[in-house]
Amino acid sequence: MKVTVVPAQVTTVEDRIIGNLGFSQMLLLVVPVFASAALFVILPPFMGSAVYKFVLMGVMAALCCMLAIRVKGKILAAWIILILRYNLRPKYYLFNKNVTTLRDNYTRKQEKVEVTIPVKDKPRPTRLRLDTPVTAKILATIENPAAKVRFETGKRGTLHVRLTEVEE
Repeated sequence: MKVTVVPAQVTTVEDRIIGNLGFSQMLLLVVPVFASAALFVILPPFMGSAVYKFVLMGVMAALCCMLAIRVKGKILAAWIILILRYNLRPKYYLFNKNVTTLRDNYTRKQEKVEVTIPVKDKPRPTRLRLDTPVTAKILATIENPAAKVRFETGKRGTLHVRLTEVEE
């Protein structure tokens, strides 16, 4: 199996047909010829010359020649298409989740069934309150740097407070 490597410069450069003109430029320069021939045949006087025909042909040829001019590596027609796509894009994207557009429509009314489940009143555990001297002693122990207070969480979300024994 023979493999050939194509350099990147060959694939990125637009092919030149005649001199420095590319395919799209040649196409823009050939279109007025065929369009002028069609105008000459279709518009009255048929197959005859008239001033307005020549004006239309000249305007179309000048327009196509201007569109074939290259600016910064792109022809003007490509720049115009780029600018038009940018200006015609939607400015705001609106999305409403409350629209019923692609939802399933259930026409049958659903009957409401009321089920009463007996609720067992669990006795809530009473929180133990510490009196003021014990609370002050605990806060002093926590603030003591020798106590080395650590807060750790268990696997089930429980909170453990660890401190080393402090001798006084």
